[in-house]
Amino acid sequence: MKENSLQILLVLALIFLTPVCSTRPTVQQQDLDSWTNVSVEVLDSHTFFKTAPMFRTKTASGTEIRNYAYGYDFQECFSKAGADNNGDFVDEDAFIGCSSSRIMCNNMFYIKEGTVLEYAPTGRCHTNEKLQPNARNSGFQS
Repeated sequence: MKENSLQILLVLALIFLTPVCSTRPTVQQQDLDSWTNVSVEVLDSHTFFKTAPMFRTKTASGTEIRNYAYGYDFQECFSKAGADNNGDFVDEDAFIGCSSSRIMCNNMFYIKEGTVLEYAPTGRCHTNEKLQPNARNSGFQS
């Protein structure tokens, strides 16, 4: 009888813990929209983004693409592509290759003429009000 009770308890625990452990990161549309038409100076001074590793490329049309990423081998990949310092430019092929390697979250910003056109996180990302432009002075806590 004791063994059956233990098995039932274990099954119940798994049923209740599975949703908690399997929650997926969420990206909120309002967090993305809050960056549209914001000055790149705001991005450069944001508490989270100014401390995250970032590399960038520029398209033929002049759009700058920045990737503020965190994950396994982000900086190592970019250093092999010739980027010695945070914020260095790399060619498009290296940028795409490193941005698609084992990264947990790519915080992609598309910028033109000093203005953010779009914020498009990809991968296992989570956004909230602390990632919005007006939160830059409030500190970031995940």
